[in-house]
Amino acid sequence: MNHLELDSYDWKLLKALQTNARLSNVALSEQVNLSPSQCSRRLQRLEQSHLIEAYSTRLNSTELGYQVTAFVSITLDKGNSLARKNFQERVATMETVQECYSVTGHCDYWLRVIAQDLTALSDFLSDELSNMEGVRDVSSTLALNKIKYCTSVPLPN
Repeated sequence: MNHLELDSYDWKLLKALQTNARLSNVALSEQVNLSPSQCSRRLQRLEQSHLIEAYSTRLNSTELGYQVTAFVSITLDKGNSLARKNFQERVATMETVQECYSVTGHCDYWLRVIAQDLTALSDFLSDELSNMEGVRDVSSTLALNKIKYCTSVPLPN
């Protein structure tokens, strides 16, 4: 947990950036009622403390040809720590894997995967994931519709 003390200006900065990370420093400073230099110093402190991880652009995967989203559960062979490490390193490099979580319960990992179509998803599941060393079980669930997709973190008012 980060132990940086945040005041109301810091919270306003974080909230404004979550809404629009493309705001110029001047526009951001006007929005939170700080001078541009104060705003810049605070942003630098928030970045250095890792409260701000990155600035990015969210693309529309469907419009870019990825028509399928699937949630994939992966179970590895028990007790094979090298396979676990190799799995994590390899999945981190796979572009169609959008998210990967180590989880508790009936499987070891949950992945959110995008694919151009069902054939591409099937190929990915059978050729890439199922053939990885130590993978015991691969199960997938297709997303029918995106109801909510959020990248922001709830912040206090």
